[in-house]
Amino acid sequence: MNGLKMQMIAACALLFLVFSCEKDKRFTIRGNVSEGKGKTMFFEHVGISKIDVLDSVKLDDKGSFDFRHLNSGEPDFYRLRLDAQLINIAIDSSEVVDIQANASNFAQGYAVEGSAECSKIKELTMSQLKASIAYNKLRKSYNDGSVTVDQYMEQIIPVLNEYKESAKNYIYTNPKSSSAYFALFQQINGMLIFDPYDKEDYKAFGAVATSWDQYFPESARSKHLYNMALQALKAIRGERPVEYDVIESNAHLEMKLPDIHEKQISLFESCKGKLALIDFTAYQMQESPFHNIQLNEIYEKYKSRGFEIYQVSFDPDVHFWKNASANLPWICVRDPQSVYSQNALNYNVKNLPTAFLMNRNGEIVKRIDSFDHLEKEVDRFIK
Repeated sequence: MNGLKMQMIAACALLFLVFSCEKDKRFTIRGNVSEGKGKTMFFEHVGISKIDVLDSVKLDDKGSFDFRHLNSGEPDFYRLRLDAQLINIAIDSSEVVDIQANASNFAQGYAVEGSAECSKIKELTMSQLKASIAYNKLRKSYNDGSVTVDQYMEQIIPVLNEYKESAKNYIYTNPKSSSAYFALFQQINGMLIFDPYDKEDYKAFGAVATSWDQYFPESARSKHLYNMALQALKAIRGERPVEYDVIESNAHLEMKLPDIHEKQISLFESCKGKLALIDFTAYQMQESPFHNIQLNEIYEKYKSRGFEIYQVSFDPDVHFWKNASANLPWICVRDPQSVYSQNALNYNVKNLPTAFLMNRNGEIVKRIDSFDHLEKEVDRFIK
């Protein structure tokens, strides 16, 4: 009997020990949302490619909530969702994060305590929101015809750069931090603000990728970021084809757009087996005539060796585009969604003209940063 009693005591002690260890690994997100009675708030995990609902609570008179979850053992991201409003949260240890908010201004007016990283995440979110508002205002002006495509592309650069300069303080001060990672992946309308295929922006990707690989080598986020940075570096240096299957399928880069006869022209089919220049442009830009003269000289020189140009126009005026492209010797198509199309997002086009070289196997091998060096790059990859 005494033996059985001792076994029961030992089992209880073991269960207590397991429970205590698990409890120590948990983090807590708690707080209050005023004027939120009856609303349902969701607690979600923000993964690399998907978002999972972990828990939810229907807010009472006090609007109090208390979510607890096991710590993954590495920096990770979560969010609170109330209606369409979001509060982003970074967790890198077993901690208690306190959120005080109001239902009417949930995403912007909240106060956070208990986590320096969550405070930085809020600052970055506000900076991103400011850029988004400026971007959407500019987009409305473009839709209304108040600004030309030239002016649109020229004015959007300062909007993006303002966010970048703010974000760089978080990235370079502590590149292994959750806030550095968060800053790197902020978007406007689905478009990454930091472009990994831009030589200057790549420095930020490289800094965070190197730090995360050193401090969190087994993290899925570290591996994803490291692969992303590595593929971007290969494309920038033009060392070898970008292995898009590591990040995304080649289908993501396919385009089927109408030519002047309304026939849908596939990028992959029309350029199969050729070295192709994918050129994003707008004929209404002031520099467009000179740009096309440059392209024509190279096209005439290399077309007999299997060189093709797939030129995507973002001109809002379809009649102007048809007249301007009618006599051009290469493939001319138009994206009716203009400069904020899905194709622009897929290729991270932030200014015009922007171009990429695609090899005979349908792989992107080079982003063209300077058209003055285009012929050199064509000559390099045509062989």
